[in-house]
Amino acid sequence: MNSVFEIMLNKYQPKDNSERENAIKEIVQEIVLSGLSRGGFFDKAVFYGGTCLRIFHGLNRFSEDLDFALLNKDEDFKIEDYFPAIKKELISYGLDMDVVKKEKSKDNNDIQSAFVKGNTQILLMTFFPNNNEVDNVIKDQTIKIKFEIDTDNPEGGVVETKYRLLPAPYEVKVFDEPTLFAGKIHAILCREYKNRIKGRDYYDYLFYCAKGTKINLEYLENKLKNSNKISNDIKLDLPLLKKMLQERFTSVDYNLARKDVSSFITDQESLSLWSKELFLSTLDYLKL
Repeated sequence: MNSVFEIMLNKYQPKDNSERENAIKEIVQEIVLSGLSRGGFFDKAVFYGGTCLRIFHGLNRFSEDLDFALLNKDEDFKIEDYFPAIKKELISYGLDMDVVKKEKSKDNNDIQSAFVKGNTQILLMTFFPNNNEVDNVIKDQTIKIKFEIDTDNPEGGVVETKYRLLPAPYEVKVFDEPTLFAGKIHAILCREYKNRIKGRDYYDYLFYCAKGTKINLEYLENKLKNSNKISNDIKLDLPLLKKMLQERFTSVDYNLARKDVSSFITDQESLSLWSKELFLSTLDYLKL
């Protein structure tokens, strides 16, 4: 096994193939970030979302996707321009994984998406050569990591540079915590749940509240206007924001929210208090 993988796997104590797959995904996520960094991607884009929060701010949950936003609107931007840099980085660590573009959704032309994917059995044998349970995996099963870029990101986000040392030293542009928190509140207020509520949004929201993170109100206002959640003549302030969140927290099915996030965390007991009352109580702690 690659010595870098050994080092990166030291923090994991997986008990089954599901946990092993999550460990592989998290390591591959960082390899993708490293490749994007070397490929000049962060000259144009910024990293945000749950995986950003896990890697750079200690969020204690697994996050499936890599989320990015363009620093400036660019009609000529193509996500596939960075596939060679990602592929080169994966190959340098002996990983035979494909990078495939996902066709644009008719509902949102501002999002460009792609997947990094590889055979689950092969990846398990690469990262866990002594795993006796690898034969239990379906032969054609794949591990997929989605990454997507918002090409119409509004103004107001505050960007900072972060560094990582593994799998090799690299730098990433990320939104600061108040901007990340604003983005998470936007997701809570605007995400259409359809058949499944994203309890992960609510888990992350509590994480920010517990840290006492301030909210980048300017960025949140711009995102809400971009999503047509509030009209352009509205000036967002803290009382209005609390009112909007109050309405959302009152309508949530917290049983479904718990069910969604439960497979992404190890501390199931932390979900036992989830209720309308818990989330409404957090409104008193929001600050700018």
